[in-house]
Amino acid sequence: SPPSSKATLSALLMSAFTLFATYAGLIAILLPLHIMSISDTEEQQVAGLGIVMTVSFIFTLFAQPMVGAFSDRTRSKFGRRTTWMLFGAFIGGIMLLGMGQTKNLFFITLFWVVIQVALNAVQGPLSAVIPDRFPKERRGGASAMMGIGMQLGGAFGVVVAGQFADNFGMGYAVFGILVIVFTVLFAILNKDWSSKEAMVDPWNWSAFIKGFWVSPKEHPDFGWAFAARFLLMLGYFGVTSYQLYLLTYYIGMSKEEATAAVVTLTLVAFVPTLLAIGLSGWWSDKVGRRKIFIYVASAILAAGLAVPLFLPTMTGMIIMAIINGIGFGLYMSVDTALMTEVLPGGGDHAGKDLGLLNIATNIPQAMSPAIAGFIILNMGGYSTLFIVAIVFVIIAAFAVVPIKAVR
Repeated sequence: SPPSSKATLSALLMSAFTLFATYAGLIAILLPLHIMSISDTEEQQVAGLGIVMTVSFIFTLFAQPMVGAFSDRTRSKFGRRTTWMLFGAFIGGIMLLGMGQTKNLFFITLFWVVIQVALNAVQGPLSAVIPDRFPKERRGGASAMMGIGMQLGGAFGVVVAGQFADNFGMGYAVFGILVIVFTVLFAILNKDWSSKEAMVDPWNWSAFIKGFWVSPKEHPDFGWAFAARFLLMLGYFGVTSYQLYLLTYYIGMSKEEATAAVVTLTLVAFVPTLLAIGLSGWWSDKVGRRKIFIYVASAILAAGLAVPLFLPTMTGMIIMAIINGIGFGLYMSVDTALMTEVLPGGGDHAGKDLGLLNIATNIPQAMSPAIAGFIILNMGGYSTLFIVAIVFVIIAAFAVVPIKAVR
């Protein structure tokens, strides 16, 4: 791959911005409102969101590592990653243009599955750009740029989606067009070197399939890193994925008030998250340490998630958003850098291996609505959801302790 440059950093930021604006806008606002529009009761809404997200989880489970593995092997004059990013962007974008026309849970689920797989086909190869082009000592900064893009995009996506609360079909279309446009711009302005002449092992189905199993016994650092991210994301997304319903039924707002409140909470968390990402990525590169930042971030997140238990009001939600913004910002940029340093074989199959590690984000994000829905309906409601989330975050911090390759 060509060496990194300031243009590469900008391209990472903008691509992450667009991708996570789409994720945030869809998951936080448009999809819950879409399901709300075809459901008569709170139980149907909670269960419906859980069904859609759980089915998409099953189908997208290996989307990123599969695309990553194929991109590792791709030999093209456009390079290894760009082809797959463009393919995913066009499929996902086109499906988003039609998503608003779906009127029942089956077709919402079908469209959502294809959209999720397609967006994963953009995200997987994009993640591999960091180990492809940046040396270890600069990956904290590169990861921070992606993290900043994620947070800028997340805030932008929720704000934009909030403007389409009464016309979610148009909202889907806007995000679909953005994904296509910005992925094409990444490909044009950030050209990869041709991989046509690069060596590639002969195709072997058995070896290909076996490559998706990374033995925790042989690669314990990889296993612990996967477990840590998985548990933290499960706790974090368990709360955020039900934010609209949480504000409606736990805080006691109307649908309109809750939609506006989701936007408010996103904006409130925006600055502290951004500052935490920028500071932690640069600082961790400077001191050559990653794990201490993960410990501090986990403690901050646990504290933030506890606030609405004692203060079940909009004020409590705002305090949680600020604290969680700091904690999640600290976590994201350093965690991405840590992940690139525990890859088996020094990153020879970075697309596939980072795709496997990204499952530790995607599975919790997809599973959390189903788990949260079960907790809400069967285990004591929203207060129990906060407690379970805190437990997951604390266990996640302990899972980082045994990692030896990273300080």
